[in-house]
Amino acid sequence: MIPALMPTYNRADLAFERGEGAWLWTADGRRFLDFGAGIATTSLGHAHPHLTAAIAEQVGKVMHVSNLYRVPQAERLAQRLVESSFADSVFFCNSGAEANEGMIKAVRKHYAETGRPERFRMICFEGAFHGRTLATLSATGNPKYLAGFGPPVEGFDHVPFGNMNAVRDAIGPNTAGIMIEPIQGEGGVRPADLRFLRELRAVCDEYGLLLALDEVQTGMGRSGKLWAHQWAGIEPDVMSSAKGIGGGFPLGAVLAREHVAKYLVPGTHGTTYGGNPLACTAGNAVLDVILEPGFLDGVDRVARHLWRGLQDLAARHPRVAIGVQGAGLLMGLRLREDLSNTAMQAMAVEEGLLTVAAGMNVLRLAPPLIITEAEADEALRRLDRAAARMEPARDRAAAQ
Repeated sequence: MIPALMPTYNRADLAFERGEGAWLWTADGRRFLDFGAGIATTSLGHAHPHLTAAIAEQVGKVMHVSNLYRVPQAERLAQRLVESSFADSVFFCNSGAEANEGMIKAVRKHYAETGRPERFRMICFEGAFHGRTLATLSATGNPKYLAGFGPPVEGFDHVPFGNMNAVRDAIGPNTAGIMIEPIQGEGGVRPADLRFLRELRAVCDEYGLLLALDEVQTGMGRSGKLWAHQWAGIEPDVMSSAKGIGGGFPLGAVLAREHVAKYLVPGTHGTTYGGNPLACTAGNAVLDVILEPGFLDGVDRVARHLWRGLQDLAARHPRVAIGVQGAGLLMGLRLREDLSNTAMQAMAVEEGLLTVAAGMNVLRLAPPLIITEAEADEALRRLDRAAARMEPARDRAAAQ
């Protein structure tokens, strides 16, 4: 018999009762170091005092009124995001998939309103993940995710990640823009080369295309800068954000330059929950912390410390790991092909460490941005023990 909760996930047999910072506790008292952060979402960790106080105060006032009325919390958050980014205007929604849907619509609307409706196709990349709606599944292009849901939504052309010649070859009279994650999270924690990002900006300028960045997983400080594309010194035309933007509260956003945003007039796009007082209170509280002087420098420092530790760990366990990839506090341990990242994830759980599997047989680490070097070291010790436990398993598999 099917369970009451629809079985769309293979859930671990863990239920957490409370959390504090980078730690979670189950009801029976087991403690886990959380280096998954709800898939890069609980950016300030668990029970952050500033975030929880702000949410609790707002809950006692008003949670939701709809976008039929002004929402001062949304106006303030939008203004702060504009001041902290390339954007001129922001649309709030509830999730990364919605943000990416909004971004795709914004790109198409730009060309329709400027007399070029034939330009609706987006160049996307193999290994991408943009969401689970019909359009974002098609932008993702993974046959496994598309299977059983009818014909893919028209308008997405996929090329190899990092291949500039393939990008140029894919540009045609119907091309509207290029859509890319600065770091492919689900696709294997695979960062785009900074030169490649600069070349994408240049080719968009050359052909009059829009550059659309999916920073759902990489934005809001995860890379050590507020936005990952800032490492390349470029600016997109439009960008999606979600996950860490609300610190665990559902919130997404589309950030756009005026030449894109100005065509999303009343009636063209909308949301019931998006940008409500409670969600934007959470967003403002997260931004309060991330924009504090020195916070992002601290993220970068701890990330580099963790990166060095992971490289050392990979070198100590060559029968398990073949390397480290990623950037900032979004990195992964790539495992040998004859091992399973889900098995390694289970071993890490046995050692009290929560991680997330990703493509390319990668074990993903995406801890809260507030972790210390000491917590990074503790995670490395637990991961080292998990890797040691994987070695006999590999030897048994090889002997069979």
